[in-house]
Amino acid sequence: MRLETTQEMNFGWIDPALLRDFQAEGTDSHRLCTMEDGWVERFGRDVLISFKRVLTRERLLTELHSWAGSVGFQFRRIFARFVPRKSEQREPPRLIFGDPGENLQTIATERHLKFGIDFGTGYSPGLFLDQRENRRYIRHIAPRRLLNCFAYTCSFSISAACRGATTLNIDVSKKSLARGRENFALNNLPTIDHRFIADDVRAVLPRLARRGEKFEAIILDPPTFSRSPGAKRFQVEEDFEKLLIDALELAERDGHVLLSTSCSALREHALEVMVRYCLKATRRAATFHRSSRLPDFPPGAGASSIWLALR
Repeated sequence: MRLETTQEMNFGWIDPALLRDFQAEGTDSHRLCTMEDGWVERFGRDVLISFKRVLTRERLLTELHSWAGSVGFQFRRIFARFVPRKSEQREPPRLIFGDPGENLQTIATERHLKFGIDFGTGYSPGLFLDQRENRRYIRHIAPRRLLNCFAYTCSFSISAACRGATTLNIDVSKKSLARGRENFALNNLPTIDHRFIADDVRAVLPRLARRGEKFEAIILDPPTFSRSPGAKRFQVEEDFEKLLIDALELAERDGHVLLSTSCSALREHALEVMVRYCLKATRRAATFHRSSRLPDFPPGAGASSIWLALR
């Protein structure tokens, strides 16, 4: 489960210059507006409103139409989803504007890479926009082998594979990994050199270590909380430390590890404290790197992330 942080601030609607910048770089998936109790995101030609109060949804809907008219932004449909306090209350987005006869899928692009979006399969449509700069960084470092834990629809793997990497994708959801394979196909990337394992990450990592597998880049972007059939309960505050220690056993000497979480109790300082303990416990050394700030997200919104450059 991913939640927006309580540090989120009113950010307003993005300006036309930023909209043009996204278009120029081949990106049509980004945030359009952030306010205290809601936000608006673009996925291709569709728009998703996330709201914590009904009045916020109505305000964002009204402002969207006004803003779009003023900047010449065209969209096909609008979906809306309520942001609950508890994960069991999550529901898929609902169509509130557009043709109800069309299917609920679309395609979004990010720096010319394509990602399948489905508004009918669950609370999240298939691409976490707050990871955009981390995906760019994966393309920058161009690892030869990537381990993508909690892979979801494999967006990090697409970013690595377009630079020639082979990937191992682990997620407890077979449906998410199937959508990941579809994302490979959308980008004309064959999956012959890529593996997909539907299992609990915590069970897979020790098996990989026993086989002596090593990776140049490892993605650790776990859900805040999950409970799935056949998998034990996962709570990021309790399980992240052990997860990182196991992942460090699989990292090449000069490899990179991404730690990212939307948990409000694990902001950057808390992540750093945990990382330093895990590095000491595994006798590893690393420098820290943070990706560039997202221009469409206010400070404090979205996931907290730290890259480890091991040495």
